[in-house]
Amino acid sequence: MLKQRVITALILAPLVVAAVLLLPNHYLALIVALVVSVGGWEWARLSGIETSFLQIVYSGSLVLCLVALYYLLPSAWVPGVMLFSVVWWLLVVWRLTRYHADQQQSDRLLMRATEGFVVLLPAGLALVSIHRIHTTGPGLLLFVLILIWSADIGAYFAGHRWGKHKLAPQVSPGKTREGVYGAMASALLCAVFLSFWLAGSLGQSLLIVLLCLITMLASVVGDLFESLTKRLQGVKDSGQLLPGHGGMLDRIDSLTAAAPVFLFGLILLGEA
Repeated sequence: MLKQRVITALILAPLVVAAVLLLPNHYLALIVALVVSVGGWEWARLSGIETSFLQIVYSGSLVLCLVALYYLLPSAWVPGVMLFSVVWWLLVVWRLTRYHADQQQSDRLLMRATEGFVVLLPAGLALVSIHRIHTTGPGLLLFVLILIWSADIGAYFAGHRWGKHKLAPQVSPGKTREGVYGAMASALLCAVFLSFWLAGSLGQSLLIVLLCLITMLASVVGDLFESLTKRLQGVKDSGQLLPGHGGMLDRIDSLTAAAPVFLFGLILLGEA
């Protein structure tokens, strides 16, 4: 499994880096729309939508909404969408802390289908909005991707080496607190780099480091929420699209929470 994960990552990572750094924003937006489309198709199945036609309708509706947000939403409204997303993820934290396995039958198809829009649309908008920040956008988007990737790697190896204490055993039994500590260590290294790049003062540097750590913690919440959604549907992976990684949602689950949180933090810091 690890070998497959590494091979897939080595193929995809250069393509993602090239797209972020070289493509104009509207072309990158098309790629983000494609990712959201695939993620939406997988989320439809996780929601309990069983027919292929309805899965396609659900996925297409997500893309249409994302296109409408990209072309029609005034830029002044983007902070409001990000704030809504941040509040949503805080409510997810509350839900995760209160979840028990005997609650599995309480979820309904309509609620889970609606959650897909709340999860995927702000994340897609955040990615393209970060990318179109004047001059620094592509670099900032690449940074947040590297932040999440490095946190995932740190969590994976720290969890396998030292993991003993379960983080959320009823939601995702494989995740440990030690893995989160490994992710925090990796994120801290990335945060130091970003603080040197953006900050003009010690106070600004500390705020940037704090933002990176909060973004990393948000990524854990995104990961856990997708794990909960899969558990409610009784499946291990969202799909089989990416060898060693599962489906598209399994690859972007951390980013669905991290991207809106990171963009909202940049807005508060005056960097977006």
